[in-house]
Amino acid sequence: MSDRHDTMGNKAENLLGKVGKTMKKKIAAGLTLLVLAFLYYYVTLPAINIHESGFWFFLGALVAAIMILYAIRKRISSVQELRSNKVLKFGVFVILAIVVVYAAGSLLSSPIVNARKYQKLVTPEERDFTEDIKEISYDQIPLLDKESAELLGNRKMGSMVDMVSQFEVSSLYSQINYQEQPYRVSPLVYASGIKWLTNQKEGIPAYIRIDMATQNTELVKLDTPIKYSESEYFNRNIYRHLRFKYPTYMFDQLSFEIDDNGTPYWICPVKKFNIGLFGGQTIGKVVLCNAQTGETTEYKIEDCPKWVDRAYPSDLLLELYNYHGMLKNGFLNSVLGQKGCLKTTDGFNYLTLDDDVWVYTGVTSVSGDKSNVGFVLMNQRTMETRYYVCDGAQERSAMDSAEGQVQNLKYTAAFPLLLNISDQPTYFMALKDGAGLVKKYAMVNVQKYQTVAIGDTVEECEKNYEKLLAEGGGKKPDGKEGDYRITGKIEKIAQAVIEGNSHFYITFEGTDLILTTPEENAEELEMPLIFDVPVTEFPEIITYNPGDGLSLNFLPGDKICSVLSLGNDQKEQTEKTQTGVDKEVITE
Repeated sequence: MSDRHDTMGNKAENLLGKVGKTMKKKIAAGLTLLVLAFLYYYVTLPAINIHESGFWFFLGALVAAIMILYAIRKRISSVQELRSNKVLKFGVFVILAIVVVYAAGSLLSSPIVNARKYQKLVTPEERDFTEDIKEISYDQIPLLDKESAELLGNRKMGSMVDMVSQFEVSSLYSQINYQEQPYRVSPLVYASGIKWLTNQKEGIPAYIRIDMATQNTELVKLDTPIKYSESEYFNRNIYRHLRFKYPTYMFDQLSFEIDDNGTPYWICPVKKFNIGLFGGQTIGKVVLCNAQTGETTEYKIEDCPKWVDRAYPSDLLLELYNYHGMLKNGFLNSVLGQKGCLKTTDGFNYLTLDDDVWVYTGVTSVSGDKSNVGFVLMNQRTMETRYYVCDGAQERSAMDSAEGQVQNLKYTAAFPLLLNISDQPTYFMALKDGAGLVKKYAMVNVQKYQTVAIGDTVEECEKNYEKLLAEGGGKKPDGKEGDYRITGKIEKIAQAVIEGNSHFYITFEGTDLILTTPEENAEELEMPLIFDVPVTEFPEIITYNPGDGLSLNFLPGDKICSVLSLGNDQKEQTEKTQTGVDKEVITE
């Protein structure tokens, strides 16, 4: 009897042991799955949102991992066993269902079946160029593109002996409007993983700020260092920090900006899908993350603070306008006949208007010609879109024209900026040497791209451009039609070298001075006038001395007049005065 009880006890122990081992295996398998799922999520950071494509891949990968662990536990080693196992069959069905839902969602969200909805995502307003884009002063013209800003930033960083071995400058260089001036800003990043280990406790001590008009480059040192950035690892990485705070939000491209007090922030736009599961993306919200503290504030896009300049990425804005231009007559027409289809040109730049940053690009037909039918401005904070009708050359054609003027120097043109010069839409661009340094500036008329002016400075470039407009019958500065002409004896002549180019500055004697003005602008100019004569254009000026007679045509300026042409036939000019031409004699 005792033996029987012992046998039963041993069987029970064996059974419990087997159950325990099975439970341990299941627990171990479950823990392994959880660890793998967490690691995948921690690295890839998909939003837990049905509109996020990465979420569907995460679900598929999770189901596949469960099936693999189950097959290992059941020691399934043949295809026949796989086919006969109900659990694995169900897993395959779930994966296929995920694939079908994803594929169907993608198709039903695409422009193929929603062309009209895509076309209406933006509604451009046709505006007048001269009213919206006023003439701006030199100190507000952004002279630098991103590549030139990077050179200046790296050069500035190289001069900071205490930091250059530990940090580098990020490649972001966000364009912003700071205190009503165009700037590019970019944070520092750790130079390597080892440098992160030795510096992460203190954080990133500064950011780069570049004035795009003056090219003044500053390394702004912070009292409180940046602790949240793209170069951080683990939980202080800005993407991981945002994901754990907002697990369901789908973030678009982040930008680095500073507020009006110079405090660094990450601007984090939240995607909004307006068509089906994955289509018609715009921006619905904006999360502002303090780069120093990690504190976040959430805003609806319409309530976004005014100092924020980039809620909508430029690529997204261009994509939205291309939907508008290409899908006017349906999807099939955009692929086959392409009647009435318009698209943005290859490239874009930024304009600052009303303390906002706008994306500028030309609009052209899809026929492959090299002309624009107009251009578009899109607000990066509000998505407001403005369209301007303006026939003219494409930006690339204008760039080629500018490069042709300096082909002996082999300079390359940066993508142009659109300016209003004398009520003329004008491409303005920097000309750079092989090292990427800005050497000259060019202005090209949008409608007459053979009208090209080059200058060593922006001011000189504009003077040369206005001179070309005057000679070509274009509108003169300040609305003046026709040249001013002056004839007299040279009182003083002085030479100066400006950025490697010789200039002569001339004043005339105040007696027996003849000044010809356009009839509609016969106002008396303030005397004495100073005239700028560049030697490169008028080499004969070197033969003149004080007391010599001289006649010249000029455009008046605030301080210095720009010479258009010159000669020395004072007698001829005096004779013309006697023929009844409207002239004004000025004496001191």
